[in-house]
Amino acid sequence: MTNALIDDFINKDVVTAVKTLTDETDSKKVASAALEIAVAFGADRKTFFIPTTSTENKLIESFSNNLLLLVQKTWVEKSDTEIKEQVLYQLNQFCANLKTSSWADSYIPFLDIIYNAVYLMFGSQTKNDDFTEYAFRIDPEFGVFWWYIQSLPHESDWPEEKCRIAVLLGMYFLANY
Repeated sequence: MTNALIDDFINKDVVTAVKTLTDETDSKKVASAALEIAVAFGADRKTFFIPTTSTENKLIESFSNNLLLLVQKTWVEKSDTEIKEQVLYQLNQFCANLKTSSWADSYIPFLDIIYNAVYLMFGSQTKNDDFTEYAFRIDPEFGVFWWYIQSLPHESDWPEEKCRIAVLLGMYFLANY
């Protein structure tokens, strides 16, 4: 995806924020970047916060319910039925494991679920190099989310809080999509 196209769809502050989130080690800078990303996902700058343990359960539930509904309602080719069942199982396990697993341990399973769910929604188009551009053109809000997911490293050695923020941001978008 070209920088010009990114500039057409994404505010430069958001591009900088995603870079900060992925590259920065300072927790205050990461939290500030998270706010900028959340605003791009539709959050109100004045009221958004990274949930505390007591409020993240509601976000997890909303994320689970919305993604469950999205996956269940997605029509798939017969050959993709097994993937659909796998995603539903993974989502259930992921949400159950969040109560006992670390966010760092949940980071890769979260990304796997998202990649598979997006594949179910858009099919083999997701494998094309121009899928992010396609996503921007059909639904700019979803395009920003997908670009965010694509910007995250699939594997990381990030600290717990940084993994937590990255996953919660993705959950926030999907809980409100």
